[in-house]
Amino acid sequence: MDKRLQEHIRQILDKNITHIQRLSGGMISEVARLEFDNNQALVAKYGSDSHDLTIEAYMLNYLKNKSNLPVPAVIHAEPTLLLMDYVDASTGLNATTQAQLGKLLAELHQISGTHYGLERDTLIGPIHQPNPQSDSWIKFFRQNRLLYMADVALKSGYLPKSLYERIQTLATQLDQFLIEPDNPVLIHGDMWTTNILVRNNNVVGIIDPALYYAHNEMELAYMTLFGSVSQDFFNSYTAIQAVDSEFFKIRRHVYNLYPLLVHVTIFDTRYTSHVQSTLNQLRI
Repeated sequence: MDKRLQEHIRQILDKNITHIQRLSGGMISEVARLEFDNNQALVAKYGSDSHDLTIEAYMLNYLKNKSNLPVPAVIHAEPTLLLMDYVDASTGLNATTQAQLGKLLAELHQISGTHYGLERDTLIGPIHQPNPQSDSWIKFFRQNRLLYMADVALKSGYLPKSLYERIQTLATQLDQFLIEPDNPVLIHGDMWTTNILVRNNNVVGIIDPALYYAHNEMELAYMTLFGSVSQDFFNSYTAIQAVDSEFFKIRRHVYNLYPLLVHVTIFDTRYTSHVQSTLNQLRI
């Protein structure tokens, strides 16, 4: 963090920075823990010219206002600087925190909206995420998640044209795989282990949202993709909200093409085999 940015933060908060600790995990920007002369600690995200950090601030504030998720409070936001509360925690879930997370997400998924999508576009990691409002979940997923991210992945150069064409085929058949839910519900949108902060057997922080109103199964699918959650999570979740068995058999694989395509775009061809095996499983 250069001296000019440090001075800018000092002027914003009227406090002197006494210590700076670089943190890992920033895909869009640099991340650091800042200590001040009043012993306050904050997290700063900074240094991104290509992505507006006020979008992340908007999403954190939205969750803070609408839900009971323990998201950090936003202290200050501008396009290239985000200051928020520091959460003293680590990652890694055990049976207790899995159950807590199940309850938190089931409660989040009780928050309903009038349309699928959101009032504005958001981000998933460093990638633009379009959220035009729609009355149909399948239509929204087809155009704004599956086909949109397939286009992004193809343009990145990491998704083979053959897989892209198979995804286009799947898109024409989504009515055979997916169902229209009763209503749109609010989802975090990027819920995996590094975005879940725990301390002393408690979930104390949820960070880096990619939120919109969706089918709750979209969120649950992503959480099964890399083995992030166990049966303890689902036992707690389904005590509040039922999950259709067909979700585990078929639909989660369709939904997980979206985060897999995000991973292809960000991390190159390492994830193309996962896309291929998913399409094979769906017999596409």
